[in-house]
Amino acid sequence: MARALVLILIAALVGVIGWSGEPLTLPLAMLFPALWARAPNRLAASLVAAAYFLGASRGLPQGVANFYSSDISPGLFLWLVSSVSFVCVHALLWTSRPGGRAVRFALAAVLMTVPPFGVVGWAHPLTAAGVLFPGWCWMGLAAAAVGLIAMTTRAWPIAAIALGGLWLWSAATWEAPRLPEGFRGVDLDMGPSLGRDGTLERQRDLIASVMRAGGQGSRIVVLPESTLGFLTPSVERLWRDALASSDIVVIAGAAVIDPQGYDNVLVAISAQEAGILYRERMPVPVSMWQPWRRWLGRDGGARAHLFANPTVELAGRRIAPLICYEQLVVWPILQSMLLRPDAIVATGNGWWTVGTSIIDIQNTSTIAWARLFGVPLVTAFNR
Repeated sequence: MARALVLILIAALVGVIGWSGEPLTLPLAMLFPALWARAPNRLAASLVAAAYFLGASRGLPQGVANFYSSDISPGLFLWLVSSVSFVCVHALLWTSRPGGRAVRFALAAVLMTVPPFGVVGWAHPLTAAGVLFPGWCWMGLAAAAVGLIAMTTRAWPIAAIALGGLWLWSAATWEAPRLPEGFRGVDLDMGPSLGRDGTLERQRDLIASVMRAGGQGSRIVVLPESTLGFLTPSVERLWRDALASSDIVVIAGAAVIDPQGYDNVLVAISAQEAGILYRERMPVPVSMWQPWRRWLGRDGGARAHLFANPTVELAGRRIAPLICYEQLVVWPILQSMLLRPDAIVATGNGWWTVGTSIIDIQNTSTIAWARLFGVPLVTAFNR
């Protein structure tokens, strides 16, 4: 009993500290498989998985309360529900046979990477590959996977020492991902009004922000998710007219609606043209993506374009876009990296995360993946 309690406590601390929003703490997450494998029984393994996941996703209750302007109880409920997939997969695959844990953990890691379980596959320890093996690309991903599996075996102390040495070396030589040439991300501090305030004054303020960024030599300016609100012909015309005297291309978030629902998109606008650049593959479950509505014959909610448009072409470059929630799960970025993009463009509208570390964790995740694959990264967030 005492052993199980110690493992659960350590798992919670690993989740909290590993996913603190600081890239260099990510390798702590690689202790999770060792804790899971050392659990004395299936119940203890379940509680270890729950403690790790809930510690890593601790900002969710407050974020949900902010989003719905409610007390914290709905957030606590969704926090617990969101852990079900992670806990169930690791509970069902745990085994009392030490020789079988490596294969079982490998299967659990794969299941939490891809849909359907990967839809809520947050806090995946594999993300730490970008800190331990920067620039190693797929070889680094494979090396991190081997390290995670080794942590479930009797050789875990040796694996931990080796990973710890790599961690210290990475910390001593750490560099942030470089910015793509000619790109500039514009962070905004407009709170919940972004995308909801459709006034001409607001659009002109946003255009002024773009012009200031363009005046500093940036040809492609990235604005956060939801910046334009609903994409309409009037909004397109306003922005195209404003860009008429420049060669700036704007990438901005917007929503495209129809009678069945809506798409969360990134739009590319220049003086010559405007159009949808990217449709979000994985919107936020529950608050945006509500697949049960269609099962019940009802319309509404954001569409998930699960494996569509992993990369897009812009100005002669291949870009891997990631909108908000896509930065927390693994499969969208790996799908994009298969096509060897020239840059990652990560946007978000995180006004509802105030008082939490969610945006920092999103940034940490994208930084880690960008470092692993050696790909330039540009971000744009609204707080």
